[in-house]
Amino acid sequence: MTLTIGIDLGTSGVKAVILQDAETVLADAAQPIAVSIPQVGWSEQEADDWVAAVWSCLDRLAATAPREMAAVSAIGLSGQMLCALLLDKALKPLRPAILWNDQRSIAECAELLQRCPDIGSRTNGTPDPGITAPKLLWLAKHEPHIMRDARMLLLTKDYVRLALTGEVASEPTDAGGTQLMDCRTGEWDTQLCELAGWNPDHLPPIAQAWQAAGGLRPALASRWGMKPGIPVAAGAGDNMASTLGAGAARPGDAVLTIGTSGVACIVDATFHPGPQRAILTSAHAAPDTFLSMGVVMSATAALDWTARLSGTTAATLAGEAEAMPLQKLAESPVFLPCLTGIRTPANRPQATGRIEGLHPGVDRAMIGYATMEGVAFQMADCVTAQREVGARPERFVAVGGGTRSALWTTLLATAIGEPIALPARGDIGGPAGAARLAAVAAGASTDVLSAPLPMRATIDPDPALARRLAPRKARFDALVESARRG
Repeated sequence: MTLTIGIDLGTSGVKAVILQDAETVLADAAQPIAVSIPQVGWSEQEADDWVAAVWSCLDRLAATAPREMAAVSAIGLSGQMLCALLLDKALKPLRPAILWNDQRSIAECAELLQRCPDIGSRTNGTPDPGITAPKLLWLAKHEPHIMRDARMLLLTKDYVRLALTGEVASEPTDAGGTQLMDCRTGEWDTQLCELAGWNPDHLPPIAQAWQAAGGLRPALASRWGMKPGIPVAAGAGDNMASTLGAGAARPGDAVLTIGTSGVACIVDATFHPGPQRAILTSAHAAPDTFLSMGVVMSATAALDWTARLSGTTAATLAGEAEAMPLQKLAESPVFLPCLTGIRTPANRPQATGRIEGLHPGVDRAMIGYATMEGVAFQMADCVTAQREVGARPERFVAVGGGTRSALWTTLLATAIGEPIALPARGDIGGPAGAARLAAVAAGASTDVLSAPLPMRATIDPDPALARRLAPRKARFDALVESARRG
């Protein structure tokens, strides 16, 4: 019996699990993290808040499952991707981390593309404000003192691993999201670093996701009743870890995540860049595979926003939408919920949301329905774009908080036109994937990365719903075109 810990650092909080034999959850803990919005379009977090949240989760696991903690053989990490966290020579943060959903570097994206027109075929995709490299250019212009003092760039999970082990490292899945690494070779690229104004000597070494990248500090091991020096795996970006956590490690496996953002991940044996359709392509966290990613910037975040406007919670709003009669579905508005821009397939970070079809009979349940439908349409557009550039999805699994809604998963299956399996625990994909990587770091075969997970249901496309959605999708497409034109 092998016990490992998987820790996932999401945008809104940390989740940690103790996993037995890479598949059975023995204990779990969660801790929220606040996001700072200093200006409209900005999004930041204090890096030490990540560490504090992880410590809180591990303290809780040590209190509730001390015997299991003592038997843990390795730790794995996953985390939100694409941030810019700059450290000084003492490896202390110089400023808050700029997050993946920050929009301040739109001008720098155009500058990068002009200076390197083929950047999308070498890296994870077309320059976007969410990616790290444009953020570095912005910092060079607006906070040059920070750039002068910076001696290390780390990503979210890599900073926490530094706190756990004292070692700096990264790995191809996260490093591939910075646009400082050539995704074809898996190595930092000197020319790309120069384009972003970053010294390549100030980057961490790259290990494989499933390799050990340090050992647990003795003082922390004592705090949590664990064995000192157990390996801490290099880990993976959240999308790759969630994909692994859903059992997707083979070409053709596809995972749809309805979380804060929405992501369509398709495992491939070949690197298929898709900059023309704003598709992100990077290394996967399983050997000899890549991951094609279509991104919807606001998924459950859009429903949270709609719920706040309606004076209720997202769960209540989703329940009211699910209880609507079919006639109200047809009379509901059509909503393009791109509250923080469009990524796939249009790459319009400045795009704003659109709603069409308001009338006096519209109530909050109808707006809630339109929000979920709009996210499902956007996810379907992602999969279509990924197929256009060569991805070949064969088996779909859905995870994330949005899968708690039967209506939302039915909309998703119907919009895509494929059956979708739901894991028994769809809320722990990231930490479960990280725990699987930890198992390999502790000596298990990489075969555990593709071990099947128990499923609680399979949602088939609804032909009657598909007929009702067809004219609404045409209206939705018109809204997308309007947003693309600005």
